[in-house]
Amino acid sequence: MKNYKYLLPLSIFLVACGPEKKQEVQAVTTRPEEKATIPELEYTLGNTLPHDTTSFTEGLLFYNNELFESTGSPEGSSFKSGFGTVDLKTGKINVKAELDKEMYNPLKKVKEHVFGEGIVVLKNKIYQVTWQNQTGFIYDAKTFKKAGQFNYPNKEGWGMTTDGTSIIMSDGTEVLSFFDADFRPVKTLSVKENGYAKEDLNELEFINGFIYANVWMTGDIVKIDPATGNVVARINLTPLSYEVKNFNPRSLEMNGIAYDAASDKIYVTGKAWPKIYEVKFQH
Repeated sequence: MKNYKYLLPLSIFLVACGPEKKQEVQAVTTRPEEKATIPELEYTLGNTLPHDTTSFTEGLLFYNNELFESTGSPEGSSFKSGFGTVDLKTGKINVKAELDKEMYNPLKKVKEHVFGEGIVVLKNKIYQVTWQNQTGFIYDAKTFKKAGQFNYPNKEGWGMTTDGTSIIMSDGTEVLSFFDADFRPVKTLSVKENGYAKEDLNELEFINGFIYANVWMTGDIVKIDPATGNVVARINLTPLSYEVKNFNPRSLEMNGIAYDAASDKIYVTGKAWPKIYEVKFQH
């Protein structure tokens, strides 16, 4: 498990070098017959929407016919942690809540930098976790007023989604954690691809009975069977990661999946991306 997530001065270098490095590792460690067992879903592109390049995207979802986005704030950067609704004409976020940059951790008896992560809506409440503070916040989904906060046992909090009953959270490992509406642990699910642990699971979305997850520092989205934890398909959206750099060289990795059940449309974006893409694939 990584003990850091972003070092902003190196982010562009890492993203630029990531795909080449990954290909080299795959060439050495991945047998062709193993890779072939996981089907790759073909996709087509629909509409594109603008996205604010000052948004360090950590979560994306549809709720009440509105697109919500949560953001993080690496230390030393101008990015802010919070969440709000996205204006689909401009890509700007109408901020509903912003996290303080620092918080006091009574367990460690020190002040810590607060880095906002994923969001989820369940039972008319919005939940947002932080990266390394083991703390999250609850807001009323109508008024956006803070309604409480909670702690979780995972060392880190990354992405979140819901199956309608439980909150499902990733933490950068191969394990997905399930919590109830009071954020009490329910169970964990170990995710495997071809029998091997699938680590670096990031932003999540629950679509038609399956969990979809961005894989950190890649252009991949994996489709996970929640009954077994097995990766049953993948979507390689790396070309989109390359395309956005033509519009904004500071664009970082893909991170954001939102499913609009009303229109049956799926949208993806990434950190500091200038676009939100409508992506069509069999789901």
